[in-house]
Amino acid sequence: MKFPKPYTLKEIANLISCKYVGQDDFPILGMNEIHVVESGDIVFVDHPKYYDKALNSEATIILINKEVDCPVAKALLISDDPFRDFNKLTSHFNPFKPSNASISDSAKIGSDTIIQPNCFIGNNVTIGNNCIIHSNVSIYDDAVIGDNVTIHSGTVLGASAFYYKNRPSGYDQLKSGGRVIIKNHVDIGALCTIDRGVTGDTTIGEGSKLDNQIQVGHDTIIGKNCLIASQVGIAGCVVIEDGVTIWGQVGITSGITIGSKAVISAQSGVSKSLEGNKSYFGTPAEDFRSKYKEIASIKRIPEILEQLKNK
Repeated sequence: MKFPKPYTLKEIANLISCKYVGQDDFPILGMNEIHVVESGDIVFVDHPKYYDKALNSEATIILINKEVDCPVAKALLISDDPFRDFNKLTSHFNPFKPSNASISDSAKIGSDTIIQPNCFIGNNVTIGNNCIIHSNVSIYDDAVIGDNVTIHSGTVLGASAFYYKNRPSGYDQLKSGGRVIIKNHVDIGALCTIDRGVTGDTTIGEGSKLDNQIQVGHDTIIGKNCLIASQVGIAGCVVIEDGVTIWGQVGITSGITIGSKAVISAQSGVSKSLEGNKSYFGTPAEDFRSKYKEIASIKRIPEILEQLKNK
């Protein structure tokens, strides 16, 4: 998430009432999670396990809960609770804006686009040309939808990320300030849920087709011409490359990559990154050849036990 204009280290520190290490006028351009940070961004870290990763990332401002040596050409924001203060910054730069109409006055809707009754179109939404948005679709603030897109009834674009910190008082949600982006020629079935990014974008690539009742987690990127069948659940920060086929009831864990033109059979559980141009099934998902060998070996266990018994 980029700020509307550059801010200084001192200005940001004042916003969240914290100490800092660096020049007062050190420039800050935005804030992002570790997987999408760029130079000029703030990243937060609140666990020693991830200090090195954050300090050595592309981010040039680290919001951290311990005074450490500041890397060259970077700055630190020292906070007793970086998670809380990251939320403060999200609320400041991208506050929730209530709507007073089913279709916001700030929404931009292209020519020949049809929006059926009972839809909700939020603030600053952009919808391209020749789209069909069926009844009871909800499109939250800041979503961007391309041309020739079809979205079926009951689908929700832009709900908050499922991202929580466990505190003694209960779960504390990391606020979502990102967007959902739907490229051209995408079809989305009924009752799908596509969550917005925390600071970046959740993206569905051009020409991809989603069946009914699919969950896509925050900051996930789905490439071009992917085919995803019903009841697939995709966690946050997943990268699905071009031309991937995922059949029904597949579950995919967070932070992994599915290579281009991979095929994942129904009811598989994907717990690690998978190479492209292969077919997979099972839990954990493995390529067909390896899985069939495993199944054949398992089937032989009674025979082997009987042989050992008769020795």
